[in-house]
Amino acid sequence: MKFQRILAFGMLFATSVAALAAINPYRAQPGFGDIGREWGSTSAVYTTPEGNVWVAERCGENTCVGHDDLDNVFLFDPEGNLLRSFGKGLIVWPHGIHVDYDGNVWVTDARGDGNRGHQVHKFSPDGELLMSLGKAGVAGDGVDEFNGPSDVLVAPDGSIFVVDGHGADGNNRVVKFNADGDFVKTWGTTGKEDGEFRDPHALAMDSTGRLFVGDRGNSRLQIFDQDGNHLETWTQFGRPSGLFIDANDILYAADSESNTTWGLNRGYLRGIYIGSAFDGFVTMHIPDPNQDPDNAGTSAAEGVAVDKAGNIYGAEVGPRQVVKYSRRR
Repeated sequence: MKFQRILAFGMLFATSVAALAAINPYRAQPGFGDIGREWGSTSAVYTTPEGNVWVAERCGENTCVGHDDLDNVFLFDPEGNLLRSFGKGLIVWPHGIHVDYDGNVWVTDARGDGNRGHQVHKFSPDGELLMSLGKAGVAGDGVDEFNGPSDVLVAPDGSIFVVDGHGADGNNRVVKFNADGDFVKTWGTTGKEDGEFRDPHALAMDSTGRLFVGDRGNSRLQIFDQDGNHLETWTQFGRPSGLFIDANDILYAADSESNTTWGLNRGYLRGIYIGSAFDGFVTMHIPDPNQDPDNAGTSAAEGVAVDKAGNIYGAEVGPRQVVKYSRRR
């Protein structure tokens, strides 16, 4: 009954997204951050409690292969001034990023090249490599292997969660580790039922400790407790590629792929959906400027984060930039 209620609400909401977009209170500021060269594709953005912004990008292209001389993880102040950078030669295809409660920076590497990739890396705020999960360059489904890890999240107690399997035919699972990086458990398989996934792409956690998984290929969110027990399924936040929950339990979901040509699409408009992580009601929608319903490319924000002042940052794969969204005055 709960799933049917949420599904019905999601289908009803799909008819009113355009109305919400018409009163969008945010002003877009494209081209956030100067890295001293051309930006590459980016889906990885996260903010710090101080209001700074971490971004990982793909070395001026859509891959860092052949660019071992370029840093690919950057820290900016809220105005886009570069504070520091690192990562050269370490990451093949930076995809997800997370900042834990100690300020450490976690980056998922969702492709492999030789003896690199298919790993999750933990860096100190200064860029020192502290831990790596997964086998370097090995795509697998073992308890110490990943195959295209898309995102990572660290809970308040230090538990580490990874959504593993970029693409609908991947591992399609969540993997949990303890704070030392030891395997705890995994859940999920390929499918569309509760607890199953098609391209689990993003993670977020609310103030009660519930784990939100962006089940992108199924155009839905699934919510679990930290032991993997399914709690709810929401379909009103589009086809989520990126997730972020702020200190007020406001949920931000970036939909960069909804269109009429890909399967399992419920007809949503691309853009950033904003609503309550408690009751699931969507209150705002920042539209993707490209709303061609037949466009099968990835446009606008794929990753999303919010700073302490309420500014939203969208990391864009196709346009290869970060866009800052500020409230209109």
